[in-house]
Amino acid sequence: MTPADDWTTGRNAISYQHCRTCERVWYFRREFCPRCGGTTVDVRDGSGLGTVYAVTTVTRAPSETLRALAPYRIVMIDADEGFRMMAHGAEEVALGDRVRARFQDFGGLFTPFFERLSP
Repeated sequence: MTPADDWTTGRNAISYQHCRTCERVWYFRREFCPRCGGTTVDVRDGSGLGTVYAVTTVTRAPSETLRALAPYRIVMIDADEGFRMMAHGAEEVALGDRVRARFQDFGGLFTPFFERLSP
């Protein structure tokens, strides 16, 4: 299995993994399935669509670079593909909102940023 390039390597994509044995999906890259231990794992690109599961605002950032950007919003997203991920989000997003990812610079890193879908 070779991990696909995604936002962590500079491509505008959110990659996740899928087990061909038990059909489980997950976000953090692993060489094996966390459910069944299988090694027949595919890497797929997500749609960037999901629903907000949790929201918090960071006011005390962990580094000098990020302190200059505080306050900023962190969101947990239930992706339409079935995995959950943490990312940056627009200030107006709230629990249960449908969102879409775009990619933007944040403290020198190009990261996913979720915004509310228009009704």
